[in-house]
Amino acid sequence: MKTITVVTPCYNEELNVRDCYAAVRDLFAKHLPGYVREHIFCDNSSTDGTLDILREIAAEDPNVRVIVNARNFGPLRNTFNGVMASTGDAVLLFLPADLQDPIELLPEFVSLWEQGYEIVYGIRAEREEQWLMHRLRHIYYRVLTRFSEVNVPPGVGDFQLVDRRVVEAMREIRDGYPFMRMMTFECGGRAVGRPYRWAKREKGVSKNRMSALVDQGLNGLVSFTTAPIRMGLFVGFVLAALSIAFAIANFLIGLLFYHEVAPPGIMTLIVALFFFGGVQLFFLGLIGEYVLAIYAQVREKPVVFERERINFDRQDVSPSSEPAPMPARVIEPSPRLPQT
Repeated sequence: MKTITVVTPCYNEELNVRDCYAAVRDLFAKHLPGYVREHIFCDNSSTDGTLDILREIAAEDPNVRVIVNARNFGPLRNTFNGVMASTGDAVLLFLPADLQDPIELLPEFVSLWEQGYEIVYGIRAEREEQWLMHRLRHIYYRVLTRFSEVNVPPGVGDFQLVDRRVVEAMREIRDGYPFMRMMTFECGGRAVGRPYRWAKREKGVSKNRMSALVDQGLNGLVSFTTAPIRMGLFVGFVLAALSIAFAIANFLIGLLFYHEVAPPGIMTLIVALFFFGGVQLFFLGLIGEYVLAIYAQVREKPVVFERERINFDRQDVSPSSEPAPMPARVIEPSPRLPQT
């Protein structure tokens, strides 16, 4: 009997984890009764009651597994570590705890996977979010897909069901900051997409702040596109050409109207000095992004450091959505070091 793994990263999602668990359990019972369900929750060191709720769920349902991180490693590393811990024949790489990506598409994804597609991806054709964020995301994904060597349709996120072969191929990629939505396509395989509406969040607030979004966006651009370097080359060429044209124009104007070359252009030189100084600092920062990416790669640190795993040693899983009958047990957390 085949196993389908669903990976759900969470950080301070006490309002959503029960609903997410119940939605997955009920969907498997109704639409995927012939498959074993493996639901992995990756807790990114939550500070609210999320972990306590996950312990209760895992104690009652052996099909639920929990990874507890030692600290918050960010959403990308956290999710990738959960995917690497999966054992399913097919893996849904990312199901958010707030269910903004619809779990209702999973049966169709599984059907397409059974037809031989190794990558079944969702396309966020519509988004229930503010107009500005929608436009910024649209522009970003256009740039990402336009300049990437990997052929990925715009609007594709981590909401993908991939075959075990793809997961094992991803394991071979040594990347300290994995960008999964592109990584799967880099591994190759038959792929098919399905558009859907990305729903607004119903409970709580998103923990993925603007600074984290910028960091993730830069990671994707640096890792999978030549856009930053090509942009630097293009801007440098244009500025050099404009500078030469401006110098020739100033020279001719000085000779024709002032019969001298130097004094009238002093203010222009000051402005140009600060302008080109800013441009140089910008591209130094751009080069720094690549240096940081190389630095993170050569250090070869683990993607995350885990504090605890729950239910990974249990084998009494059931193809049914109902938890196997067993006495509830509570797994005590590992002792913490005293604060100093």
